[in-house]
Amino acid sequence: MKIKKGDNVKVMVGKSKGHIGRVISMNPSKNTAFVEGANLVSRHTKPNAKNQEGGIIKKEAAIHLSNLMNVDSKGNPSRIGIKMDKKTGSKQRYFKKTGDILK
Repeated sequence: MKIKKGDNVKVMVGKSKGHIGRVISMNPSKNTAFVEGANLVSRHTKPNAKNQEGGIIKKEAAIHLSNLMNVDSKGNPSRIGIKMDKKTGSKQRYFKKTGDILK
């Protein structure tokens, strides 16, 4: 997968188009991710130990990975490539537009 938990991504299509946020969690079997502050939905909840009052809660819903792109430090979306590090021999992800290494 090109997108991982903790990456900064931009939503390219949908009701949250243009939103930039951090990936909270991933679901690789469904090819979806939860992005912080994007694709918010309302959930009606009963009072419980975690939420004493209950009521309507806004929370993130899943977004398909094809609708997300990684962004660099300046906020520019770019495709991701994978190359081998010559010194350590490990794989590194990099932005194809700028060539910067993704951490």
